[in-house]
Amino acid sequence: MPKKLSSNLIKKIKPIKLLILDVDGVMTNGKIIYADDGKETKLFDVKDGHGIKLLMRAGIDVAIITARESRVVLHRAKNLGIEMVYQKAMDKVAAFEDIAGKKQLSPNEAAYMGDELVDIPLLRRVGFAVAVRDAVADVKKYADYITQKNGGCGAVREICELILKTQGKWDEVTAKYFE
Repeated sequence: MPKKLSSNLIKKIKPIKLLILDVDGVMTNGKIIYADDGKETKLFDVKDGHGIKLLMRAGIDVAIITARESRVVLHRAKNLGIEMVYQKAMDKVAAFEDIAGKKQLSPNEAAYMGDELVDIPLLRRVGFAVAVRDAVADVKKYADYITQKNGGCGAVREICELILKTQGKWDEVTAKYFE
C-alpha cells in the first residue's frame, strides 16, 4: 500500500459505501479449471476473503458483478455473506444501476475492481475505479488506483485495507485481534 495518497485519491475513497468486485482475474487469478466431468473450479485467496469480511464489518457493502456464470461464485459469495451477486452481466453498468437504486447510492459512493475490457464502462461510472496489477493495459488507463498485487493474490485485500485505513475504520474493525 502506498505510504502517501494524493488528496484527490483520498477524496475518492472517503465516501465509499460499496465495493463491487469482478470475479475472474480479480477475486481469482483468472485461471479456470475444468474437471473431466465439466465441473468448474476457481481458486480464491483466503486473505481477500478476510479483507471482504472486515470491510463488511465496518458497514461497507460488497457486491459481485461478473460477465460469466458459475456455481462456484455463488458458493464463495454465500461463504462470505455477499448477497448482491450479478452473474452473466454483460452490461455491468446496468447491474450497478440496479444495486445503486436498491441501496440508494450515488456513483461516487461506489468502488469497482476490474481487470478486463468488459470492466471499462463500470470503471468509468463509479467514484473509485481500481484495476489489479495484472489487468490488461487498456483497463489500467481508466483506473484511479492500480493494486500492487495481482488478481486472486491479495489485490482485493489490498483495496479493503486501503478503504478501511483511508476512512479511519481499520483500527476499530481489527481491534479484537490485538487485545
